[in-house]
Amino acid sequence: MKIFQCGYCDHSLYFENYKCDNCGHLSGFRDIDRKMLTFNPSDDTLISDREHIQYKYCKNKEYDVCNWLIKKDSPHEYCRACQLNRTIPNLSDIENFERWQHLEIAKHRLIYQLQKIGLILISKEDNDAGFCFDFVAQQNNPNLMTGHANGVITVLLREADSVHREQMRKQFSESYRTLIGHLRHEVGHYFWERLVLSNTKILKAFRETFGNEEVDYGDALQHYYKEGAPENWQKSFISKYATSHPWEDWAETWAHYLHIMDMVETSFFFGLKVNPKGYESEMKANVSFDPYTIKDFNVIIDTCVPLTFAVNSINRAMGLPDVYPFVISPAVIEKLKFIHQLLLPKR
Repeated sequence: MKIFQCGYCDHSLYFENYKCDNCGHLSGFRDIDRKMLTFNPSDDTLISDREHIQYKYCKNKEYDVCNWLIKKDSPHEYCRACQLNRTIPNLSDIENFERWQHLEIAKHRLIYQLQKIGLILISKEDNDAGFCFDFVAQQNNPNLMTGHANGVITVLLREADSVHREQMRKQFSESYRTLIGHLRHEVGHYFWERLVLSNTKILKAFRETFGNEEVDYGDALQHYYKEGAPENWQKSFISKYATSHPWEDWAETWAHYLHIMDMVETSFFFGLKVNPKGYESEMKANVSFDPYTIKDFNVIIDTCVPLTFAVNSINRAMGLPDVYPFVISPAVIEKLKFIHQLLLPKR
């Protein structure tokens, strides 16, 4: 994520800001070029401070879940991120409402990243080949699960409950479980169908890297939940769940690719350097590049490893879990490279 600034006073803004905390000017995100625009709070015309162009907010701003902007003359009421919503919860339920707010924050960050990669994002409401989000409460349907099917990404609202999420993390012996992680994983399944399945050459290369996805998925999951991950799984997989089936290996690796790219991009915009005293050069990193402009994934991973060690060490100093509690083996790097090379032409 890049750093944003107020267009009136140059004060720093977060991606989710609705106004500048310094001068009080309203703020909104323009996704077409990933810029934060600001507006005079005493003028309800919503004409931008620097470009003097009139906008309107996405309709979901009334719920404080979206600060994205739309051209004033656009026929759309919702921004490109919120147009991807097919189902939202009953907002009269305060608990549902709060959980939906958390999901929307994660979703907007996901869409920012997918747009920066250059992927075509089509709403399933407009085209059956597109995708959409169902943010739903489980209620009386115990079989309803977070997952992906034919472009529909379903996320149970309870995943936005930090207590429940921690319980699930422990139950499944996971080292990491977040809303952005869920969304990145599930959208990976959708893009596997769009980017891999539809191309015979790429599908062949996928099978050489991840394995044959034609292995029965249901049987594979049953075996995984019964037997668990194989010994020494860390040598070839980014997580235990990735061992269950090639589709899950892809989705887990895809999610981690997005984690890494976002981490390095954020570090670039903050000008971060890691230069530990008394250590060899492999522990040093100078994030002097935007990772989305880099063709050689080795450059990205060689920068990411010292970064993760540094931020994990800071968290441990504060008594907190590691930010990135994973070991990236050479085999996993090859899988990450596969995704990187697949997405390069999209930029």
